[in-house]
Amino acid sequence: MIALAALLLLAGQDHAMHGMPGMTMPMPAAKPQAKPRPAAKPRRKAAPSRTAPARPAAKVAPAMDHGAMDHSTMNHSHMNHNAMDHAAMGHGDAAPPPAEALGTDLPPGDAPSPPVPEPHMADRFWDPAAMARGRAIMMGRDGGGRRFAQVMVNIAEYAVRDGRDGYRWDGEAWLGGDIDRLVVKSEGEGDVRGALGSAEVRALYSHAIGPYFNLQGGVRRDIRPTPARTYATVGIAGLAPYWFEVEAAAFVSTHGEVSARLEGYYDQRLTQRLILQPRAELNLSAQRVRATGLGSGLTSADLGLRLRYEIRREFAPYVAVTWERRLGDTARMARAQGQDTGGPALALGIRGWF
Repeated sequence: MIALAALLLLAGQDHAMHGMPGMTMPMPAAKPQAKPRPAAKPRRKAAPSRTAPARPAAKVAPAMDHGAMDHSTMNHSHMNHNAMDHAAMGHGDAAPPPAEALGTDLPPGDAPSPPVPEPHMADRFWDPAAMARGRAIMMGRDGGGRRFAQVMVNIAEYAVRDGRDGYRWDGEAWLGGDIDRLVVKSEGEGDVRGALGSAEVRALYSHAIGPYFNLQGGVRRDIRPTPARTYATVGIAGLAPYWFEVEAAAFVSTHGEVSARLEGYYDQRLTQRLILQPRAELNLSAQRVRATGLGSGLTSADLGLRLRYEIRREFAPYVAVTWERRLGDTARMARAQGQDTGGPALALGIRGWF
């Protein structure tokens, strides 16, 4: 009887333990496994290397193995998914974050523009006044702002005409820089056995109004023909497209007489030393001036073709064929006074500069 009561008491405790939370029945004992094979004999240890020992690798947190996790016992309702590091859970590399918007990718807005940087960064570290003086010296003395001088003789020739030989000159000298210059020009002609036919001198201030043209203004003085005249002059000179050297000037005398002059030439390089230069000059007058023998309109024309050989760039002899003619009322007044109205001529001359 006592043995039967003990069995009943043990059975009741076993059933009661099944109702307790967290209690599980013991698993049946596993079957005995086969005896493991004896381990292989350890190999001889390699001789220690004399090289420096390698640095220990940084400890890496072991990745979580989802296959070994018991998802049936996990309480997913209390898990903080935002704080979970999925990259460390063995899922692989996560996608990179989106790039920050820059430049034209930014949305439109009314944000103020960035400040304008200083034009000269050196002024941040050194005295701005000292740096300004240094830049002025560099630009003035070393950067193209220096003063130069040149004397150019475009025409210095002896002309052979029918029955009377003559001479002619045309040149200029200037002093200044790339922007502002003082220019002195002179031209004239005459007969070898006669008097000086015409001679003038111009003193001009020249100011660059672009990379190719200069605005010029000043005074012109006519020494011949008599009576002498003084003019105020303004004009433009420079290099036109296709490499034409051109000049246009207007003159107003102290007596109110208005005249103008147009001239130009072109250097056609045949070889490195042989240059063919066509040249043209036209003179005009707004009214008749009997004192100087000028009629109104186109008063004279001068055309020439000169072939020069540059022994040096600064020195070039040439031969020329020229044609000069007084026109209109000017020609009629010249014939009335027994003067020649002009014609063709052969010339020998020198062009040079220094």
